[in-house]
Amino acid sequence: MPAFPPEFARAADRTACRVAIRAGSKSFFAAGKLLPGEVREAAYGLYAFCRLSDDLVDEAPNASDRRDAVARLGRRLALAYAGAPADTPADRAFSEIVGQYAIPEALPYALIEGFAWDAEGRRYPDLAALHGYAARVAGSVGAMMALIMGARAPDALARACDLGAAMQLTNIARDVGEDARMGRLYLPLDWMVAAGLDPDAFLADPRPSPALAGVVARLLAEADGLYRRAEAGIAALPAPCRPAIRAAALIYAEIGRVVARQDHDSVSNRARVRTARKLALIARALRSGAATPGLAAPPLPEVAFLIDAVMAHPPVPDRRRTALRPWWDVGGRVVHVLDLIERMREREAFGRSAPS
Repeated sequence: MPAFPPEFARAADRTACRVAIRAGSKSFFAAGKLLPGEVREAAYGLYAFCRLSDDLVDEAPNASDRRDAVARLGRRLALAYAGAPADTPADRAFSEIVGQYAIPEALPYALIEGFAWDAEGRRYPDLAALHGYAARVAGSVGAMMALIMGARAPDALARACDLGAAMQLTNIARDVGEDARMGRLYLPLDWMVAAGLDPDAFLADPRPSPALAGVVARLLAEADGLYRRAEAGIAALPAPCRPAIRAAALIYAEIGRVVARQDHDSVSNRARVRTARKLALIARALRSGAATPGLAAPPLPEVAFLIDAVMAHPPVPDRRRTALRPWWDVGGRVVHVLDLIERMREREAFGRSAPS
């Protein structure tokens, strides 16, 4: 077989990651188009590996296979950090990214730990325990994204973790029925009991109810508080990165608003943000001004270990980077985003796919 130059192989891996994200998460792909090129490609590579990891665990047919999948992911992480990644585009891209951006092992290992909790069917007795889960499956990703964008200060990392946690709580609120039908329950158990709900009875027969709607509303209120905290951290990012992160936050927060408009019934319905609304939110992100104050708010206790891991892991010295250009200097970027969303709208109109 012919030997291709390394840069060709890396380009092929980046393309494969980009294609995987476009298929797997339209919202993330659309918001990512606003990122500067270098950051965008790294973000797609990171997200492709995280998505692949999640799918490997979720798609395992039984608990034993899910545990085996988690163990295999741990071995793949070790290989990636050793510079000998598994032979897949996502693994190779991930290995390059963690070295280039000095991402400590504790962050992706926290993500894998969260997947292990999923595999064992763990439930969460209270909000603090749920925040511990969100720190692992979402706060870790937020922190890794912050490092890719060049933000390593503790306060900036805390706000990135806030955003990840807010998105995860929104996911949980949206997917209550879908999760229950898979035998999973992420709502704080003490909230359910206080509302007069029996968690086991609900799992056996998931039905909407005013009591359940109150629990979902309470969870979304917690997420909204985290979105407000996270907004302050956007100002700590390089200016070219801010519109994309703000757009992602706005689109995810909108999912919660759709849930609310559906009377907080996420058992009978699955909230979706339509493409026209996504377009409006992206436009809003592009013209947003200064962030609100609050960067120095203390991190959630459950994410402190992630921030400590970054502080103990110095950045790679003299790492060469292409200067980040403002989004408005990148010819056609917004046009590409609008074109992408228009194509998404066309597919939606013909029933071929729905935005995620």
